[in-house]
Amino acid sequence: MPAASSSPSSASSKSSASSPTPNSRLQSTRKRAPARSHAAPARSSAVAFLLKWLALALVTNVALSRAFTQSWTWGYEGKWTKSRTYRELVRPTGPVVLSEAQLALHDGTQPKRYPLYLAFDGDVFDISDGGMRNYGPGGAYHQFAGKDAARAFVTGCFKTHLTHDLRGLTRDQLAARLIVENWKNFYGNHGTCKRVLVLTWR
Repeated sequence: MPAASSSPSSASSKSSASSPTPNSRLQSTRKRAPARSHAAPARSSAVAFLLKWLALALVTNVALSRAFTQSWTWGYEGKWTKSRTYRELVRPTGPVVLSEAQLALHDGTQPKRYPLYLAFDGDVFDISDGGMRNYGPGGAYHQFAGKDAARAFVTGCFKTHLTHDLRGLTRDQLAARLIVENWKNFYGNHGTCKRVLVLTWR
């Protein structure tokens, strides 16, 4: 019965049609690749959306601050509003030497040109952030600004003892030194103050 028989060539062609070839595997892989790449555009669009709303929130906050407080930072005038704070973060500078005459310029009378400085026994602290009220012109402790008045901090004499010289004190020298060190530690660990300079006499 000839109809029931099949030729070897037709059998081989059926076999080749049913079994995948390397080319067909490569083509199927290429067809599936775009489906996996959909995640990357989705992530990038989500990031762009977030950045857009963050920028909008920032602009709105600044505009409201200006409208209600007449300032861009809701009235805040601390160290984070000063450019030198960010310059210090990028390029930190160590203590430098300052003379007493140079220190005297930092008494708060020219705050835009000279930061407000306070000194204790040779260590100079920048107290511009928050210190102007008490140590600036008209403040209760303005006589201490722009000078090293360690002796006055020990004796309480604000007229004749505005000097760094601790010699000749009536109290024990160790106790006097401890008082000065306490003041230095107070300003050195204060969140808005920073030790910046040393004096030449030290």
